[in-house]
Amino acid sequence: MKASKIAYKPVGLALGAVSGMAAGLAFKQAWKMLGHEDDAPDATDENRTWREVLFAAALQGAIFAVVKAAVDRAGAATTRRLTGTWPG
Repeated sequence: MKASKIAYKPVGLALGAVSGMAAGLAFKQAWKMLGHEDDAPDATDENRTWREVLFAAALQGAIFAVVKAAVDRAGAATTRRLTGTWPG
């Protein structure tokens, strides 16, 4: 394994934590904008329909994937700009 990949590991972990927090905030805002309640339904919430629970889960997953990919890509591009080496 290259030294640049090893050196990037802590950066990648930190970016992963940041992207998770950002995705959580983005999902909460998206859920509110769609006109739903402040909190998304839990899978075990018996007062919510299957449709609502599955829609919330799909939306949350999509937002998480997009935010994570964007943050990972930006981190790798910044690393290349600073070091001249792509970390992946």
